Amino acid sequence: MVFADLFFIYFFLPICLLCYMLAKKLETKNTVLIIFSLIFYAWGEPLWILLLLFSSVFNWFIGLMIEKYRETSSAKLAVAAGISIDILLLIIFKYSAFIVENINAVSGASIPVPQITLPIGISFYTFQAISYVLDCYWETVKVQHQYKKFLLYLSLFPQLIAGPIVRYSVVEDEIDNRSITMNDLCEGALRVIVGLAKKVIVANNLWVIVDAFFGKDITGLSVLGTWYTVIAYSLYVYFDFSGYSDIAIGLGRMFGFHFDENFTHPFACKTIAEFWQRWHISLGSFFRDYLLYVPIFGKNRKYLSLFLVWFCTGVWHGAAWNFILWGLYFGFFIFFEQKLGKKRIKKWPIWWKHIYSKLVIIIGFGIFYFEDLSQLGQFFVNISGISMIANGAPFTDPMTFSSFRNNLFLIAAAIIASLPVLPKLKSYFLESRNDAVYAVGRIGSVTICIGLLIVLSIMLVDATNNVFLYWRF
Repeated sequence: MVFADLFFIYFFLPICLLCYMLAKKLETKNTVLIIFSLIFYAWGEPLWILLLLFSSVFNWFIGLMIEKYRETSSAKLAVAAGISIDILLLIIFKYSAFIVENINAVSGASIPVPQITLPIGISFYTFQAISYVLDCYWETVKVQHQYKKFLLYLSLFPQLIAGPIVRYSVVEDEIDNRSITMNDLCEGALRVIVGLAKKVIVANNLWVIVDAFFGKDITGLSVLGTWYTVIAYSLYVYFDFSGYSDIAIGLGRMFGFHFDENFTHPFACKTIAEFWQRWHISLGSFFRDYLLYVPIFGKNRKYLSLFLVWFCTGVWHGAAWNFILWGLYFGFFIFFEQKLGKKRIKKWPIWWKHIYSKLVIIIGFGIFYFEDLSQLGQFFVNISGISMIANGAPFTDPMTFSSFRNNLFLIAAAIIASLPVLPKLKSYFLESRNDAVYAVGRIGSVTICIGLLIVLSIMLVDATNNVFLYWRF
């Protein structure tokens, strides 16, 4: 089941909310959420719900073992077993085909390539399980004794499929103690509508541009056309993924959960380090807390840890070499900025910092897009202008100008909406002490969101596929 679907918006969610509100006890409300979460997950792939249930039972049991044998070698063994099995499952279901293909390519062997369908959301709920196990061992959270409550944490449908990666510490108290006010429902619903608008109105239309240019062999594509398309793709990824995160955070709020932000206007950054403090925050913080500062072979090895973080960041995104290159590419610029030092970077003119960071980010999304390495190489040939010499590709072309002219409003609106312009307007109106200004802001925001809901609902009438990009990961 997908969020950007009329069935979910006007049937599944209202019924879930109704059943939730009719339940009087919190324990019953939790049961309602578990049932609807499992239905949500099993809707398209009922078989893989068994894997989710196994992960929940296994990691809940590991938590109990850690508590029972705390301060002994058995606790360390339990942690090692828990993390090993979690990672092994991820390797089997997500990376086995990639590993076998590369073994065959290097050795000339003919090992049958496993044809395993990737279970939706496995990267997200596996990382949540790993974070729970480690936090239990480090005693930063209390071990959950009731399986049903742990299952609720791992399977909660707003964030189950594509994040954000919610730490157990974030929802630990709210599993047992939470209440919902009318403000929670309203603010949550508005956030959901904004997220749906990002996906349906902005991201889906940006994808049309990307698919028209990058959806075929890009040999011969003009230099300007390549730049235009990769910029559109960068915006597409942002609106698609941040839209999902907005929906997840909004839905969580409607059920009394307060998830951490996953995006804070990343394109407003001035350095690559700042970009990753604003982009997919839950993944970045996961690797920072559970890998970057963890001693390797008994010592803190700064640069080895940095390499592992960015290698894992790339691998996490997909079983293809371009994702590994993408992770190491950003890792190189993080390393470069660390060696250069904050004081030197601070002396750079503001305009240069913006140009530098946007060029790195945009080219990075080109690496992210092309899983075919030959096409990735052609992308670099095109974007550097070498294609004009190598194969006589033009600098520009009529198709690019036509597409840009037809989508000028969309591109401009996407750029503006990706920057912290709208939040500043919102804070001006909704945080004003002037009652008239506040009233205008409140009525205006509700009116705009209702308008967006109507527009996106109309657009979804004939839509057949609105899967979010990060469901692949």
